[in-house]
Amino acid sequence: MTGSGLRSGQLADAAGVNQQTLRYYERRGLLDSPQRSPGGHRLYPAETVTLLRVIKTAQRLGFTLNEVADLLDAGRHQHRGRSDTGLQARASEKLIEVEQRLADLTVIRDTLRDAISAGCDDLVACAESTCCPLPFTEPPRRLSYRFQAPT
Repeated sequence: MTGSGLRSGQLADAAGVNQQTLRYYERRGLLDSPQRSPGGHRLYPAETVTLLRVIKTAQRLGFTLNEVADLLDAGRHQHRGRSDTGLQARASEKLIEVEQRLADLTVIRDTLRDAISAGCDDLVACAESTCCPLPFTEPPRRLSYRFQAPT
């Protein structure tokens, strides 16, 4: 660390991310553009480590980067008294999504167990069998959540 901030590599190491993540988060507006050293190196305030850890934790909890940006913005404007957009409301919404995913995954798990127990070995043959536990006759339902690739 220098006297006026952390260089990109130092910050990335301290926060457990790579330097490309820092630049991506800057482009997305999650991180403020850092100051520059006389030599042109990016210099981030030490508090940026905490901010990066917050972002990564929120992602692990299932929040998208857009949702993280909204949460950070809501936190910055908390003094306005807009509790409907803060962490409590967003966490409650996310919990509902997670519980739905868990319910969906439980159905998938149970169906796969049934398929293994039934000895299903060929999807086409299984689809034509009356004893196949796979739901070939039911139209696929839209999942109420979306998966996002980690960044």
